[in-house]
Amino acid sequence: MTAIEMNNINQIYGKGIAKVHVLHDVNFKAEAGTLSLIIGPSGSGKSTFLTIGGGLRTPTTGQVKVNGQDYQTSSRKDLEKLRLNNIGFVLQNYHLLPFLTVKDQFKLVDKVKKEGNLSKESLDKLLQQLGIEDLVDKFPTELSGGQQQRVAIARALYPDPAIILADEPTAALDSERVKEVGRLFADLAHDRHKAVVIVTHDMRLKSYADQMFEINDGVLKESTL
Repeated sequence: MTAIEMNNINQIYGKGIAKVHVLHDVNFKAEAGTLSLIIGPSGSGKSTFLTIGGGLRTPTTGQVKVNGQDYQTSSRKDLEKLRLNNIGFVLQNYHLLPFLTVKDQFKLVDKVKKEGNLSKESLDKLLQQLGIEDLVDKFPTELSGGQQQRVAIARALYPDPAIILADEPTAALDSERVKEVGRLFADLAHDRHKAVVIVTHDMRLKSYADQMFEINDGVLKESTL
């Protein structure tokens, strides 16, 4: 089943001499049960691609569908519901609330999405997998960049979304943690039948991917693994 589909996506900012064409006729599909890797350097359009795919940004032209639902023909309320129930974001800026402890970050999710989140046992297992089970009483300012990254990953996975969109999820991690996170994302795709899409410049994740694309200057092309 196609979880997310992007057809002929163009993103243009500005006009005249200030015009910047960020994405050029991008076409992409991700099936449930697969991990897709989008590789590209800084400034290549990776983050724009991801935010459009997740409904956080409206493309200049083109069509985006999630589980068959067209973003462009959905009401704002329906789109918000779709994102809440189906999409988990792991963004470069961790977006952890500084005045909440790690465990309270998850309690906040419970207030926004009251059903369908991971059980306590599943969350405990996830925290152990990420090596952050001893950090639950810490505030974000007490954590290293890598620790904050792993908390952000756990928080994104806690609502048990069908689609996971991750922007440079291993940027602040050493090689051992990259392996753990890579295996975690691959297990989520293959064992729990989720569609995982990762945009990154980190080639260490290549071995976990089912399909890989390269993006350069806003042009997306499929690449061999």
